[in-house]
Amino acid sequence: MARPKKNRICRTTPYQSGFKPTGTPLPELTTVVFLNEELEAIRLCDLAGLTQKQAGDEMGVSRGTVQRILTTARKKIASALVNGEALIFK
Repeated sequence: MARPKKNRICRTTPYQSGFKPTGTPLPELTTVVFLNEELEAIRLCDLAGLTQKQAGDEMGVSRGTVQRILTTARKKIASALVNGEALIFK
């Protein structure tokens, strides 16, 4: 039996519902779902400059969990930028 997912503390909400390349209607784009916990980890580590340990303390999770969240978030951002996909915040 899998261990239950620990709640993440997210103190920020997305400013927009998503981002997309200009000039292409959203229905024509592939979308990438970006979770609120991924946005929070990016905000804390990349924007605020906190270490993964500090971000984990802020979010109520371990450093390893923050590292996994950051890895998936950065891959999603890179995919959206390189492949012209839309990021949709959930």
